[in-house]
Amino acid sequence: MAYKIAPLHGSFMLTAIIGFLITVFLILPNYTDWGITLVIFFAVMFIAALISMTKSPVVPKKDTKK
Repeated sequence: MAYKIAPLHGSFMLTAIIGFLITVFLILPNYTDWGITLVIFFAVMFIAALISMTKSPVVPKKDTKK
């Protein structure tokens, strides 16, 4: 079965990186259970962004000026 990989915005990767850093430095030391859960969540988001960046088809931008 062939997978269709959707192109994701750069803000998706930025959210994953910032969320991971906030979780590691602020949440994980105080709340271990939530910290581990959020680290896994943001790591999966980052991996999805990397896959989207390398495997998704290039979609041309629509020309809005006519």
